[in-house]
Amino acid sequence: MPKTFSKLLSSAFFFLLTLLFLSINLASAKSNGFSNVLSPKKIGLKREKLSHLHFFFHDIVSGRHPSAVQVASAAMTEKSKTGFGSVVMADDPLTEAPQRNSKLVGKAQGIYASAAQDQVGLLMVMNFAFIEGKFNGSSLSLLGRNTVFSTVREMPIVGGSGLFRFARGYAQAKTHTFDLKTGDAVVEYNLSLRLIALALTSLKGKYI
Repeated sequence: MPKTFSKLLSSAFFFLLTLLFLSINLASAKSNGFSNVLSPKKIGLKREKLSHLHFFFHDIVSGRHPSAVQVASAAMTEKSKTGFGSVVMADDPLTEAPQRNSKLVGKAQGIYASAAQDQVGLLMVMNFAFIEGKFNGSSLSLLGRNTVFSTVREMPIVGGSGLFRFARGYAQAKTHTFDLKTGDAVVEYNLSLRLIALALTSLKGKYI
């Protein structure tokens, strides 16, 4: 009898120890101070798909109502052949076609800065904020290097919001027109994106 009781006690102790170990592991998996592990289903993650966006970027630096204005420069900027050190804030229109009066689909809002001394190379930090169709209210974030006199420039898409949550991909920019007198430019953009379809209640449960 004592041996049986001892075995039962030992088994019970082992069982309780196992439960304690599991509960500690589960607790640490769910929370680590200020961070938590989330279930993909809980935040509406669905299947992944490839998408393509095409639009024209209008960088207007001339006239009474420019969409891009210089906000900073360095002491050497005026002497630099590349405008090194110049920083420009932009709120550039994005349209379906190259014509300025074509359908507006969004705005490119952010900064570009001359970051190279040996060629015209810009640091681009832009949000493409869309106002048209199912993408209305959603945005994509671009961060990369733009050597503006290259035929095609490739820059990373690093994220997004709304229907573009978890987006990743790249943008290819190609100059459509450039006015040497005014400095105004129209740039064609092609975006290739990996998107995770979302069921967002704020967007009426629509999928992309």
